[in-house]
Amino acid sequence: MGTSPPVPLLFLLLLAILPSPPAAAAGGPSAWGALRGAAGSRRASPAEQEVAAAGVLRRLLPSHAHSFSFQIDSKGSVCGQSSCFRISNAVDNLGKGGAEILIQGTTGVELVSGLHWYLKYWCGAHISWDKTGGAQLASVPSPGSLPRVKREGVKIERPVPWNYYQNVVTSSYSFVWWDWKRWEKEIDWMALQGINLPLAFTGQEAIWQKVFKTFNVTDRDLDDFFGGPAFLAWARMGNLHGWGGPLSQNWLDQQLALQKKILSRMIELGMVPVLPSFSGNVPAVFSKLFPSANITRLGDWNTVDADPKYCCTYLLGPSDALFLEVGQAFIRQQLKEYGDVTNIYSCDTFNENTPPTNEPAYISSLGSAVYEAMSRGNKNAVWLMQGWLFYSDAAFWKEPQMKALLHSVPIGKMVVLDLFADVKPIWKISSQFYGVPYIWCLLHNFGGNIEMYGILDSIASGPIDARTSYNSTMIGVGMCMEGIEHNPVVYDLTSEMAFRNKKVEVEDWLKTYSYRRYGQANTEIEKAWRYLYRTIYNCTDGIADHNKDYIVEFPDISPSSFSSQLSKRRGMSISSNHRRFFLSEVSGSLPQPHLWYSTKEAIKALDLFLNAGNEFSKSLTYRYDLVDLTRQCLSKLANDVYLDAMRSYQKKDSNDLNSHTKRFLEIIVDIDILLAADDNFLLGPWLESAKSLAVTESERKQYEWNARTQVTMWYDNTETEQSKLHDYANKFWSGLLKRYYLPRASKYFAYLTRSLQENRSFQLEEWRKDWISYSNEWQSGKELYAVKATGDALAISRSLYRKYFS
Repeated sequence: MGTSPPVPLLFLLLLAILPSPPAAAAGGPSAWGALRGAAGSRRASPAEQEVAAAGVLRRLLPSHAHSFSFQIDSKGSVCGQSSCFRISNAVDNLGKGGAEILIQGTTGVELVSGLHWYLKYWCGAHISWDKTGGAQLASVPSPGSLPRVKREGVKIERPVPWNYYQNVVTSSYSFVWWDWKRWEKEIDWMALQGINLPLAFTGQEAIWQKVFKTFNVTDRDLDDFFGGPAFLAWARMGNLHGWGGPLSQNWLDQQLALQKKILSRMIELGMVPVLPSFSGNVPAVFSKLFPSANITRLGDWNTVDADPKYCCTYLLGPSDALFLEVGQAFIRQQLKEYGDVTNIYSCDTFNENTPPTNEPAYISSLGSAVYEAMSRGNKNAVWLMQGWLFYSDAAFWKEPQMKALLHSVPIGKMVVLDLFADVKPIWKISSQFYGVPYIWCLLHNFGGNIEMYGILDSIASGPIDARTSYNSTMIGVGMCMEGIEHNPVVYDLTSEMAFRNKKVEVEDWLKTYSYRRYGQANTEIEKAWRYLYRTIYNCTDGIADHNKDYIVEFPDISPSSFSSQLSKRRGMSISSNHRRFFLSEVSGSLPQPHLWYSTKEAIKALDLFLNAGNEFSKSLTYRYDLVDLTRQCLSKLANDVYLDAMRSYQKKDSNDLNSHTKRFLEIIVDIDILLAADDNFLLGPWLESAKSLAVTESERKQYEWNARTQVTMWYDNTETEQSKLHDYANKFWSGLLKRYYLPRASKYFAYLTRSLQENRSFQLEEWRKDWISYSNEWQSGKELYAVKATGDALAISRSLYRKYFS
């Protein structure tokens, strides 16, 4: 039976993991100078930032709106040359309904970070996305009773200046259907996590429309250039064009207005937004309008049959004078629309796009041209580049090629995101990016999949190892997941690493995390988290391609082609293509879902979670974690059941096949029922949020098709061949399991059974035709799905545990 620990005991527990004053920041004074120079001229005043911080508090904890006082340290008397926040006891009006706690800091972000730090480590609170259980604030004492800090206060300095956020595809996998209300919540979350360098990609198509019109490109030409709302990220990168489109003027205007709100709030909080820049991707009509320009048609990117309607985009070479004109025009149009809000611009012109030659001089000239286009538009421009290419195309990017690109601009005018540093850190094999500043990043999630996964030890030590290494050029910590709203423990720890200067003892940290997450201590929950730490959150095999359970990524092959593999042990992993968008291509071999831990140990953690259920049954954070863990255990069980079914087929044992088939399909139904008991695991909200942005009926139909297609087939298909990216963005959502994944598996097993009954080979092509036809109909469907949970998650989870694991 768990109880809340006495306050003094909690303080001792928390003090054990709080950081001591930091050592000198990586990069020295120049790193901090770069931070100050990154913001544009449109900056919020100290008073505006204090008001913005108070606004975050008011939305988060309205009952305590007057309990905290915020003060920007504009003269550096508290933080000096560094970025910091300081928490101290307020002296004015204490006991008279006035502020109890004073938080000082260098920017609005620091003020809000200080608020979050205080709520976490003095009040035992926890804050995560609403879709992962939301905020646990019940443990915060009432106004007038907030815990005091030590007399001299507590000062936390950033050991590195930057805290970066977002992947270039997060805008499509997670943000695409958001309105201002949801964006406001996200920006609040960013500030609470200490994020001061967020990507701001919303609304750029409206900017491009205005820019391209000055080059005589018509709206009709752009209909074939822009992708649909759910596929904008890949249209921006030049991977595809037209898929899911065209974009209406309503969409363009709506998104531009939304971007202006987003940027205004970011500026009010003292953030430095990262805006897009020109990477060379141009409409097809450019080759007709400018016949002498250096325009190359790129190769196919993941279409089934290289249909030019969607594939093979056009790239304007950076060495062409026209490149500089377009790039400069785009930067200046953003300055005209938004004002001078930033000097940092994102560009990934070489991302999954190999240069035509590996000659260093050529690569250097291309890099110089990319930067020149930025700097002509904004003389203070800094190029922010994802370092994914150095991992995904490592065979090309050897030392001479890397140096050529990284040194093609002045040192300090480029910042590299070491995008996959949690698994494959490039800083270790590149002499710290050959002197170029970089940000240690967590990638973690592909496609917005729902899967419990992480490497907590890497997060707890990786940024520290990078920053304290010899000749370190690390200037920040970043979170670059392709999709958000999952695995809150991973992001809670990662965001803290931007403020920590020593490695975190994860087991101790998890003890406080579980207390904060659920609002009270419980020995069984603490033990459960120790199991989770050793298993699910301890993936050390270096394989990135997780989220491949058979339920959500069903093998698209004939069972006769993998008979020899079935004798191998279960749970083995296979290596995958490094390119992040190529992870689900059809293969002739049986794919093995990635399993890096003992499922028996994870089931023990589930048992402990259930034992604590009566005490935590009303906690939304507990319910989310319980449903997610139960789903995880059941999905791994289903993998084994699928393999048992395949063995039965190979043995031509119809009875055994029927038994395993029934069990596999039953697990899908049971998981769907479980997920239906939590608002955060429903298909309905994704579809309804898409439709809610539509102004016309045709938009409504288009947006729903986009939403349905992205999470299922993703890209084009033929009658008998699924998209090469099918199931890439798979989701464990109630409604999607019952109406999409279940029919697919049912059809497959029906063909298996018929194959044995009729004593003929498995009719793979017939199944594909049947299944793909169903999928296309579902993608174009209009049936409604629940947006509110039904059922008792705890009771359902207990019932499923007894059914499958007792």
